[in-house]
Amino acid sequence: MLDIKPLRYFVTLAEIRHFGRAAARLNLSQPPLSRQLAALEAALDVRLLERNSRTVALTPAGERFLADAKAILAAVEQAGRNARAVGRGEAGSLSVGFTMYAAYSVIPAYARAFGKAWPDVALQLREVVSHDLVAQVLDGRIDAAVVMAGGDYGELSSRVVVREPLCVALARHHPRARARRLRIEQLADEPFVMTASDAAPALRASIDALCRQAGFEPTVSLEVQLQQTVLNLVDEGVGVALVPASMRKSRLPGVVFRPLAQAPTSELILLWSPRNRNPCLPHFLALATPP
Repeated sequence: MLDIKPLRYFVTLAEIRHFGRAAARLNLSQPPLSRQLAALEAALDVRLLERNSRTVALTPAGERFLADAKAILAAVEQAGRNARAVGRGEAGSLSVGFTMYAAYSVIPAYARAFGKAWPDVALQLREVVSHDLVAQVLDGRIDAAVVMAGGDYGELSSRVVVREPLCVALARHHPRARARRLRIEQLADEPFVMTASDAAPALRASIDALCRQAGFEPTVSLEVQLQQTVLNLVDEGVGVALVPASMRKSRLPGVVFRPLAQAPTSELILLWSPRNRNPCLPHFLALATPP
C-alpha cells in the first residue's frame, strides 16, 4: 500500500519551516519527524532541506519536490473522492437498453431526470430489438432494459413502467381516416401490418384476441420487428395497424392515429438482474417508477 505519510510530513514542514511547530501540527514529537524526513532524503538520494538551529530552508531539489509532492497528495485525495463517489453510485457508468417503442414514451424522460440527478454518471442508452434485450441483461452486457411486455424473463426482476391503450394507425388517404373513433369491427376487411410475435408477444396476442372477439381473424399483410417499421408501412398504404398510443409522437406526415373503442392496453417492462452490483443501478430504478 502506498505510504504517503512522508510526503505529508515534508509538505507540512516546508510550509511551516520549523520542526517544532510542524511536529505539533502533525501530532508528533520532533525526533520522529526528523527521522522520517531524513529517511525520505536517503530514499531519494538527494538533500531536500537546509537545517540550522532556528530555521528550515528548502534546497532547489526540495523546492521541486514540494511542488510534485503537493500534486501527488492532491491526486490521492481526488482518487479517494472518486472511489467513494463510484462506490455510492454518484459517478461511473450505467447502460440501459430499450426497444424502439420506449423512445417515444419513457426513455427521454428517464434520460433527462437521471442526467439532472446524477450528472457524473455516464448514462449509455442502447436501442436493441426486444428479444435480444433480455439476453443482454442476463449476461451483464447492459444493466437494465425497457422492453415490451411478454416472454420469459428468467431470473430477472421486472416492473411495469408504461401502460397505455392501443390506437389505430391509418394512411392519411385511407377512407376511415376521417373517423373520430373506430371500432375493431370496422377493420375486419383491412390488411394489417403487425409486429411479429417473437418481437412483442404480449402485444401481438392482445391484437389477435381483440380481432377474434369481434368475430374475425386479422389478415396480416406483413410482419416486422419494429413499431417504426410498422408505421412506415402504414404510411406507404400497405395496411392498417394497432399501435401503442405513444407512437403518435412519431409524427409521420402520411399517418393518422384514431382512438380505438374498448382498446386493449400495451405495457413496457423495466428489467434488471438482482445480482447486478453496479451502484448506479439503484438510482436509475428509483427514477423508473410504475405508472
